[in-house]
Amino acid sequence: MMVSTTNDITGFKIVRHLGIVRGITVRSRSVVGNFVGGIQSMFGGQIGAYVELAETARQEAFDHMCAHATQGGANAVVGMRYDANDIMDGITEVLAYGTAVWVEPLSA
Repeated sequence: MMVSTTNDITGFKIVRHLGIVRGITVRSRSVVGNFVGGIQSMFGGQIGAYVELAETARQEAFDHMCAHATQGGANAVVGMRYDANDIMDGITEVLAYGTAVWVEPLSA
């Protein structure tokens, strides 16, 4: 699955637009993660416990979006974006979305 944040893919032409696709995940911080994150925040800098949580959530949402696109008959997604919202304290929704398309290589 080719995925691009732009509205095209260099070297390919879009031959069919198949619609909006999305992948969503909802994650919460664990008690241990909150404790470790709290300790790390006292010293400043990057908070590894939360970086790992954010990266895992984004990857899950991305994978769900790609699966949704594949189910719809796409071989690429263009205009891909992420969005995140707090549902409640400690619980975050992460959304990956874009436009599912079928692309073919440009003729040489």
